Amino acid sequence: MSRQLALVCLAAFLLAACDKKPADNKPSGPPPTLITVTQVKSAAFEVTEDTLGTLEAVINPKIAAEVAGKIIKVLVVAGTPVKQGETLAVIDATDFLLQNQAEQADVKRLEALLAQQDKLVERQQSLVAKGFLSQNAADDAAAQRAAIAEQLAAAQARTGLGKRSVGKTTVTAPFDGVIESRMIASGDYVKLGDPLFQLVSNQHLRAHLPFPESAAPRLSRGQVVRLSSPQAPGKIFTATISDIRPAVAESSRALDVIVDLDGAGLLRAGGTVNASVQIAAKAAALVVPEQSVVLRPAGKVVYVIADADGKKTAQQRIVQAGAKKDGVIEIIAGLEEGELVAQDGAGFLTNGASVSIKEPGKPGAGKAEAKGKPPGKPEEK
Repeated sequence: MSRQLALVCLAAFLLAACDKKPADNKPSGPPPTLITVTQVKSAAFEVTEDTLGTLEAVINPKIAAEVAGKIIKVLVVAGTPVKQGETLAVIDATDFLLQNQAEQADVKRLEALLAQQDKLVERQQSLVAKGFLSQNAADDAAAQRAAIAEQLAAAQARTGLGKRSVGKTTVTAPFDGVIESRMIASGDYVKLGDPLFQLVSNQHLRAHLPFPESAAPRLSRGQVVRLSSPQAPGKIFTATISDIRPAVAESSRALDVIVDLDGAGLLRAGGTVNASVQIAAKAAALVVPEQSVVLRPAGKVVYVIADADGKKTAQQRIVQAGAKKDGVIEIIAGLEEGELVAQDGAGFLTNGASVSIKEPGKPGAGKAEAKGKPPGKPEEK
């Protein structure tokens, strides 16, 4: 009898255990996704083509020897800034000075002969007038006088060339610049035309800007270009497109756009430059952050935040996106100004997903809701 009573008690206990409901009543489904939001804004927007280019010096000549001779003095080295007319090197001028002295002596000799011949011609013309001398004799004296005058002119020209050669033995800077390289040293013998120095001027520079060939229809001469460089932080240089090379580079498949600018000494040849060419501008365009636009099988979409049954949900909206600029993207169609859209976390959303909005300035806000429990209240066990 006691055994049957024990079995009945056990069965009653098991039935009571099966009918007991769990104490926890946790919500079903995935927790809300924590996101940040932003509003669709209307703002000025410009479309640009951007690239990274290089600078070269427009004036970058090699200073060559204009006379042959021995280098007796070099006054500059690579990296030395020089002014126009400053002496760079000196070539031995001894031979040129001696030759010039000889030419000057020849000039003086011919000047004396010409003065004597002038007196002779004058006397003979006087005799011809008195009838004591024939006109032919006077004409011969005049012809000799003309020949001596031409010899004197040639000697004077040689003297001028000699002085010029003496002057060329002093090598000077043709303009303000910086010595990029030096090819000579004291004691070297140079021939006519041998390079001596490479001089660079950073006052006038040329930027070579490579653009993709797809940008060719949107680029033309005269378009305004804004340039910046690490060499001049915070400064913007404004110039225009000077030329566009007709051919596309075979190695890079890039279009070479040339911009001439005045660096005013702040930029150096060989450096890099960031360039931006304005293609179009709009006074008012709808824009959202780039991270708000995500790619889905339906195309580019933005998730608009809506209230449904007291909960915030993400509603997928297919949009037509335009150009990107400075972290924002233009929305051509699909959104209205002022609509609330997902920003950070938009890539994790699906249509109709429940969301929890992170409040600005509160890094921890929304985390409790994302776990499906009231903030600040410990989870029941």
